[in-house]
Amino acid sequence: MKMLTLVRHAKSSWDDPELSDFNRPLNKRGKRDLPLMADRLQAFGIQPDLILSSGARRAITTAEQVALAQGYPANNIIEVPELYHARVETLINLLQGQSDHYRHLMVVGHNPTLEMAGYFLTHETVANFPTCGVMQIALSITCWEELSESCGTLERLDYPKLHQ
Repeated sequence: MKMLTLVRHAKSSWDDPELSDFNRPLNKRGKRDLPLMADRLQAFGIQPDLILSSGARRAITTAEQVALAQGYPANNIIEVPELYHARVETLINLLQGQSDHYRHLMVVGHNPTLEMAGYFLTHETVANFPTCGVMQIALSITCWEELSESCGTLERLDYPKLHQ
């Protein structure tokens, strides 16, 4: 059995109209919510073997904070340019190509891709997958290339406002 954790980046700022979407930093709420969610992941015992992240500034910042809380070396985060504005098929293909050495993968990225991937893998509708949200999916597969539609079960859905 494999495990997949999908993490939507923390809330980003639109304050600087000169910045490209790719380079937007976290806003005040994102900076507040991110440590809270990183600590929750730690408390839940979510320990990925590999973290893959979109290269967008807000996603990398999120991945680094989560890694720090996990004791995961930030320099082991793999930036995957294709995860920025990715299609679900792109994400699934990326996951299918991972080494079976990894039992638990974490992907830090963007909506709608993550929400749609969660649905593809579990066929459970998530009405709202907000920024800094986490979907943990148990996969009934033994190797990553077996990843396919409805092979997973949604084990955990969490986001900052869920506990406020």
